[in-house]
Amino acid sequence: MRVIIQRVRSSQVRVNGEIVGKIEKGLNLLVGIATNDSINEINWMVRKCLELRLFSDENSESKWTKSVQDIGGELLVISQFTLYGDCRQGRRPSFSNSAPPAEAEKLYNLFVEQLKKSGLKVETGIFGAMMEVSINNDGPVTLLLEKEA
Repeated sequence: MRVIIQRVRSSQVRVNGEIVGKIEKGLNLLVGIATNDSINEINWMVRKCLELRLFSDENSESKWTKSVQDIGGELLVISQFTLYGDCRQGRRPSFSNSAPPAEAEKLYNLFVEQLKKSGLKVETGIFGAMMEVSINNDGPVTLLLEKEA
């Protein structure tokens, strides 16, 4: 499983010109599911996304002291099978390591449901749709989280 995690001031996703998900301060999560991912990878990734200290304490000069949970931030979760695009050979990416759509959607939905248990606002795109994502990155802070089965 791969997640591009971005600290944002705001983020939104549109499908067919309509906003389907929108957040303010928090994290934008672009999520890729691999062929061999399972509940173990989902659970690990949920914990990491919620607990990583990516925000500053406004009352001190310390950086990276607060998690999205600590600040009561928001989450926008976008499915992104292209995170498993392999461009090492040829001129077109291979997506053979991406989970098949039905399997990926099931694990993606589980990931979203686990995040919602945190009590934070969690918005999503539409799985499998052509989406237009606007990201107002804060910092910019962008990290790649990876958990292989």
